[in-house]
Amino acid sequence: MVEAAPIVSAQIIDGKAVARQIESEVAAAVERLGFAPGLVAVRVGNDPASEVYVRNKAKKAQELGLRGRELALPESTSEADLLAEVGRLNRDDSVDGILVQLPLPKQISAQKVIDAIAPAKDVDGFHPFNVGLLHLGRPALAPCTPAGVMRLIDSTGIRIEGANAVVIGRSDIVGKPMAALLLQRHATVTICHSRTRDLAAVIHQGDIVVAAVGKPLLVTAGMVKPGAVVIDVGMNRVDASFTDRLAHDSDKSRLLAKNGSVLVGDVDYARVRDVAGWITPVPGGVGPMTIAMLMQNTVTAAERRRA
Repeated sequence: MVEAAPIVSAQIIDGKAVARQIESEVAAAVERLGFAPGLVAVRVGNDPASEVYVRNKAKKAQELGLRGRELALPESTSEADLLAEVGRLNRDDSVDGILVQLPLPKQISAQKVIDAIAPAKDVDGFHPFNVGLLHLGRPALAPCTPAGVMRLIDSTGIRIEGANAVVIGRSDIVGKPMAALLLQRHATVTICHSRTRDLAAVIHQGDIVVAAVGKPLLVTAGMVKPGAVVIDVGMNRVDASFTDRLAHDSDKSRLLAKNGSVLVGDVDYARVRDVAGWITPVPGGVGPMTIAMLMQNTVTAAERRRA
């Protein structure tokens, strides 16, 4: 369990640095494999954010020695056509990892598409088969963001076993798998959500707090146990209506005044860092980890498919 201690200011968990370490591990693993694992990122439509995400994933794969490529399909693509493309990639032995960028156009069921991906190539870790393995505590391709959060927690050197861990948010992508990964490491885990009674009191029990609910500045200094590890998964763009709420944060206030909007997390970083023992910034904390863990999952998938 984390020992409470007088806190001057939290130590910053540098997600970029930890991501670089994972990327080095991936590059070394690719060299050991003796071939370049194949990763295909499928994008349907022209959502600007999705375009950037998919392009960055393919580019990073190539940088690390993988065969990363983007498959861009038009907005009008039917569900049947997308499922056919997924089936083709499932059968392609040169492809080790498949991800379909969400959200998808309204005519396509995301769940049907996720379910159609071969579990052995499901590098996002969203297929029910991999979800089941994860919750059974068996080796699985785990969702990238929660897996990245575990690496960030490990980078602090704190002992997870026996710690009280509070996960704020119960999404299938972050909250639930996050809880499962923490349980595997023998933490005592509480999942909070919109119906949790006395949320502040529950959060205050956490030696480890993972905020992944998508509500800007939800977690305040008074909620956090002194010395806790605070991981902020939230990524919220707020506008001038948050001017007063960010008045105490000189960095965010300056960016808000300059750009008219600013990225903030689910945690009030400027104040919580004076209470926590460790904390992730937004941006620069959890964000860089997601793509790094995707690369690691792709290498893992390639190794397991050929074992």
